[in-house]
Amino acid sequence: MRLPDRLAAQGQFLFRWRSYVPLILLPAILLALPDAVRVDAGLAERADTIAFLVCLAVSYCGLIMRGIVAGHVPAGTSGRNTREQRAHELNTTGIYSVVRNPLYVGNFVALLGIVLWVKVWWLVILFVLAYALYIERVVAAEESFLSAKFGPAYQEWADRTPAFLPRLGGWQKAHYPFSWRTVLRREYPGFNAVAIAFLVLDAVKQVAIAGTGWGEWFRTDQAYLWVAGISMAGYLAVRSLKKHTDALKVAGR
Repeated sequence: MRLPDRLAAQGQFLFRWRSYVPLILLPAILLALPDAVRVDAGLAERADTIAFLVCLAVSYCGLIMRGIVAGHVPAGTSGRNTREQRAHELNTTGIYSVVRNPLYVGNFVALLGIVLWVKVWWLVILFVLAYALYIERVVAAEESFLSAKFGPAYQEWADRTPAFLPRLGGWQKAHYPFSWRTVLRREYPGFNAVAIAFLVLDAVKQVAIAGTGWGEWFRTDQAYLWVAGISMAGYLAVRSLKKHTDALKVAGR
């Protein structure tokens, strides 16, 4: 099998299971938490809270990038489908005019915020290398599919648009208007998952590894609890709207 075909085959497998692939990083994060405890020992409580909020902002920047994509694309593209590649039309305007894979760039930034929060240098390097190997294969599978389906139109767009590093000079206005309702309907789980991930990892670090009592943890790490609580409330509200009403439905989106 040719190397591009092998990469595409591996990418198709990873594409199918991409919702669970980030969990592969979990053992490395858990192994890094004892080092994180030692780093935190030299930080004041306020400094730790600031570090959390900065890293949370990094993660949310990645999710906002995903939201920009979701807000402009039509139905049948840039979705969360896992069983097979799907694209009813080729997205080349809006954020897709400056970078070909904005969802994967957004995912990288969202996960990077969590990894940076651990504050262990080798974990950051491991994450960047692992994500590069993963995304190379997934994108190879998607490019093979898009090239076969859209032919010269895809090739022309790929020639002028970088894969991962945005080139702002190529910006073209999005073909479809921005829809907040579409963003809420499609992206609300991600914002909650990030907030809960920070909360759970902090509890493991402080209580299970550092030996902090639950009462002390509740007192000193309230920022994590507030963010997770607000996020969960928003998640339940949007989920209820999505499941029981048509408030978030937009024709053609």
